[in-house]
Amino acid sequence: MRKQILISACILLIFLPIRAQQKIDPATIRDKMQWFADAKLGIFIHTGIYAVDGIDESWSFYNKKISHTDYMKQLKGFTLKKYDPSFWADLIKESGARYAVITTKHHDGVAMYDTKMNNLSIVKSTPAKQDMIKPFFEELRKRGLKCGAYYSLIDWTYPDYPGFIKDSNKYKLEKEYDRWNRFRQFFQGQIMEISSQFNPDLWWFDGDWEHSAEQWESEKIRSIILARNPQAIINSRLQGYGDYETPEQNFPVSRPKYSWWELCMTSNDNWGFHHDNNWKTPYEIITIFVDAVSNGGNLLLDMGPKEDGTIPEEQINILKELGSWNKKHGEAIFNTIGGIPQGHFYGPTTLSKDSTTLYLFLHGKVNGTIMLKGLVNKIQDITVVGNGQQLTHKVVGKISWSPVPGLVYIDVPENVNDQYVTVLKLRLDKAIKLYRGQGGLN
Repeated sequence: MRKQILISACILLIFLPIRAQQKIDPATIRDKMQWFADAKLGIFIHTGIYAVDGIDESWSFYNKKISHTDYMKQLKGFTLKKYDPSFWADLIKESGARYAVITTKHHDGVAMYDTKMNNLSIVKSTPAKQDMIKPFFEELRKRGLKCGAYYSLIDWTYPDYPGFIKDSNKYKLEKEYDRWNRFRQFFQGQIMEISSQFNPDLWWFDGDWEHSAEQWESEKIRSIILARNPQAIINSRLQGYGDYETPEQNFPVSRPKYSWWELCMTSNDNWGFHHDNNWKTPYEIITIFVDAVSNGGNLLLDMGPKEDGTIPEEQINILKELGSWNKKHGEAIFNTIGGIPQGHFYGPTTLSKDSTTLYLFLHGKVNGTIMLKGLVNKIQDITVVGNGQQLTHKVVGKISWSPVPGLVYIDVPENVNDQYVTVLKLRLDKAIKLYRGQGGLN
């Protein structure tokens, strides 16, 4: 009896999810993370059968907006008859993005490639009858873009997963352990398929919250991926075994302390194609993007294609406008580092990697004078990024016997304004040095 209690207690610990602590030392992955740090912009693609009816991806049946049976009927309407991966890749390249992440399987369990682990794929179970991932990755790589694979660890359709459809609770401890092992073999088999067939540069896991690192065997999953591609990077949703953090939708007010992070955000209010016209404007997208980069992060901007493979016109417009702005202001965004601390300038900033060039981002229409505080350096010159016009400035309040620097005032004429965000380039005499004191003599 005592032995049985002990066994049950141990299994209970196995099946209780725990809050994951980061287990990867940033110093050991710094080299392979460099392309991600330089990339700044990625495009997230949520493609799946949920586009047929334009409903929430997977969550619509989980939250009982629709029955699972009716949700899965959408398999019959997923055609991809106008799918053009070359056009997708061209649009992503035009946006200025350096990488793209596409769903290979969402929580509904429908694989977007020809999985051999079961028959639930768009190849075997939909009129599309084609693998989306391989041709898309091929087109991305032709254009020098990195390829990311989204994969949901959970599978609310798979019969051996402890989902809500047949099981009201999680597994019943040791009695269901065989089922859990069967599911682990299934999803880890899909990860090995994706790894061997597509060799992603980046893995974007989701759904880890339902189980612990031990249950998922997260360390093993990481090993599987890195054995095939030691340079692959992995997001944080692997219970502590990822390389970078992925806040979702909500923008951090203060700079995150992570070494690398990426804000994933929709273009309207939904991830997949949805009957949703609350589109963010190009101005809103660009200002969100700039703020993320200023705070040392990336933006992973989502698009949700329709069931036939076409992309909504509103989405195309956003990406084209973003691309036009990036083409003009790219030097202030790509291959830069996060800017100066808040309080020195009332707006986003970035720095060149050697910190000798400071970029100031001016949201909206600016006409008049802006102020920069605490800059110890001398300014060599100030130009407007994108047109090269030189601007004048003066230093106010600098006292010869005080170490406290003066205030820098820069005149910004109306005719230099970009329609979305204007960028100023300040060349400094040496690597930036800031005064961070309280204005006293000490």
